[in-house]
Amino acid sequence: MTKPKYKIVRLDRIKVEQAFEREAELLKQIQNGSLSQCLLLWRPADQTVVLPASKKWLAHPELVTQLHASGWDIVSRRTGGAPVPQTAGVINVSHIYLWDHQEPYSTGLAYQALCRALELFFQSYGLEVDIHATPSSYCDGDYNLNINGQKIVGTAQRVMMKSNQEKIVLAQACILIEADFETLVQPVNLCNRLNQNGDRVRADVHTSLAQHLGELPTTEALFQRIVQAFVACQNR
Repeated sequence: MTKPKYKIVRLDRIKVEQAFEREAELLKQIQNGSLSQCLLLWRPADQTVVLPASKKWLAHPELVTQLHASGWDIVSRRTGGAPVPQTAGVINVSHIYLWDHQEPYSTGLAYQALCRALELFFQSYGLEVDIHATPSSYCDGDYNLNINGQKIVGTAQRVMMKSNQEKIVLAQACILIEADFETLVQPVNLCNRLNQNGDRVRADVHTSLAQHLGELPTTEALFQRIVQAFVACQNR
């Protein structure tokens, strides 16, 4: 019997909705048993605000109009607890895999596995990261990766079941590669305000890889380092 394979998919400058569709296709392949795990890396081609699919976050006509006027699209997604801005300055990572059925599922352990691979990615550039919440960052969470207290990666997680009750983990990360943070937080604060959320996101609590490297590698080189980090974690 052929062992299900591990697929790696790299997508550069793809529309956000198309990337989500590709992610859904890969998830189905794991659900039907044709894949055991997949690593999807993608970099957006456009500026898009991703809203959580929740009654707390609604795409009001006024919100859509103002976002479009400032060059932002808007889409909805089931993961994430707050609005997330997607731009060409972000690399997204989706690691989709079957949870080891011999080990009880743990949200914390799944996040730690994702963070270990990302830590290796940054260490390959001589950078050390800390894992903790980053107050006043967008879509803040306990498993942000930070450099000197500033957020450089946000993470999210979703768990689904196969028909045989095996758990499928969808672990996600948004890595800030290069960005104008004032531009990045503006649509998030607009979403907050028009959805009666009092949180205010600050630009200065974020950082990007470009701010810590003398020369920013190509997208393909960054993709390759991410792949190497995840493979290294698999082999440990």
